[in-house]
Amino acid sequence: MKDMSTDYLESGRRRQKQRTRDQLIAAARDLITSGDTPSVEEVAAAAGISRPTAYRYFASQAELLAAAYPETGAASVLPDPPPTALDERVAAVAGFVIDHVQENEPQQRAMLRLSLGEVPHELPLRQGRAIPWFLEALAPIAESIGEEGVHRLALALRAACGIETRVWLSDVAGLPPAEVSALQQWMVDALVKQALETPPT
Repeated sequence: MKDMSTDYLESGRRRQKQRTRDQLIAAARDLITSGDTPSVEEVAAAAGISRPTAYRYFASQAELLAAAYPETGAASVLPDPPPTALDERVAAVAGFVIDHVQENEPQQRAMLRLSLGEVPHELPLRQGRAIPWFLEALAPIAESIGEEGVHRLALALRAACGIETRVWLSDVAGLPPAEVSALQQWMVDALVKQALETPPT
């Protein structure tokens, strides 16, 4: 069963409705970039669209911010052909994730703020593709450390590369952006080395 906003979008005058939806998403992204975590009402006002109309497209703040969230549909981020060395495979994925988080930091921060709120919801921040990317990179050691060990290592790598770690290193530790990225990559390298010596349990 489709949700209300999807049903509304797919009923008559589809091009006009798609333009309206795109306007709302663009306004949300602009507000997020300025440091806000906007409500549906605030986005509607910024887009010059009535509040009732905006709610026909997005039933909640979480749904609107999820639509504005920068996603990538890539099934793999390994180079073609993929490297055979484990450290190169993991470094390629980690570099992509770290760069993606840095390039979209305002949106990432907005989703993190919302994820820490009291209202339950589902967010792309919790549904990202980074774990499968890391699992693919770690495939060469699946037999040696086991499926559970690979999964735990993928979780640790995602944590090292994510917005949560970036926020702490930037806001609490006070590191400049380039140093944050470099330290995250160092953490990734250290995790892989440690996992090879002592598999995660």
